[in-house]
Amino acid sequence: MSELLKNVDARTRLAGTNKLEILLFTLGRDLDSGRTETYGINVFKVREVMRAPAITRAPDMPAAVAGMVSLRGVLVPVVDLAQCAGLSTEANGKVMIITEYNGRIQAFLVGAVDTILRLDWSAMKVPPEMLTCKTAGLVTAVTELADGRLVMMMDVERVLADTTDAASNDLMYRGIAPLGIPDRTVLFADDSSTARKQIVSTLDAMDVRHIGAHNGRQAWDALQRIAHHAASSGKPVSDFLQVILTDVEMPEMDGYMLTRMIKSDQRFRAIPVIMHSSLSGGSNEHLGKSVGVDEYVSKFEPQRLADTLGRLLAQ
Repeated sequence: MSELLKNVDARTRLAGTNKLEILLFTLGRDLDSGRTETYGINVFKVREVMRAPAITRAPDMPAAVAGMVSLRGVLVPVVDLAQCAGLSTEANGKVMIITEYNGRIQAFLVGAVDTILRLDWSAMKVPPEMLTCKTAGLVTAVTELADGRLVMMMDVERVLADTTDAASNDLMYRGIAPLGIPDRTVLFADDSSTARKQIVSTLDAMDVRHIGAHNGRQAWDALQRIAHHAASSGKPVSDFLQVILTDVEMPEMDGYMLTRMIKSDQRFRAIPVIMHSSLSGGSNEHLGKSVGVDEYVSKFEPQRLADTLGRLLAQ
């Protein structure tokens, strides 16, 4: 399985090309439908793939947390993705995908791992509302493979929030003070419903107006409308919008491509762009800087996000 994850450094060249590489996996045959669905996870978030060792169950863990394992002396929580998705599968997960989000390590228990596939984000579509309701919002994008299979990208941030309460604690926002500066607006783009709620809660606590988008394409369309309104008013875009906040992974257009387009357009290039991502590591910050990102803030850190937004909005 280690062969799947070789040459990760070469994948840094994908930044700004609207491409991604995903690791395909299954959760086992669903006993209710009899189907075996295919899911995907961004390779950038994968550190290791291994056969599942013995898992130690601890008391008072959420139902979807299978327990924990020791990996080279580090205790790692194990999340059962089939349980998160509400699936009743034919067998327990046999493979663990070790991932890193916001500097935290966790393992996802899955049925089997397939291969790594390179795709264009434009081929990843926003799921229909019926699918979103059926999966309780756990699927953020869907694409069709050449063999006819549908691959669903899981909202891992939603999974982590549901298993750790990372985004549902209202105390996280109590220390955020109103900005105290009128007529400030932030445009944000994120495909995760959990992340969007966190962003809205942060901006509401700051008493800052906001415009939301579910992906980079929607954000770019919103920017065109703002620019058209500014031009018809004879004013610069910066009079109507002061900061842009973007996720990295989004269907149709990712955050790298969105930022590159913003910084290549004379109308928008002076507006600061904050990359708001759960992708860990300095390499991802470097990728953001390479396409023109002004700031990088990890997700589920609302106080740090508020501090960064406040500094840029006050300029």
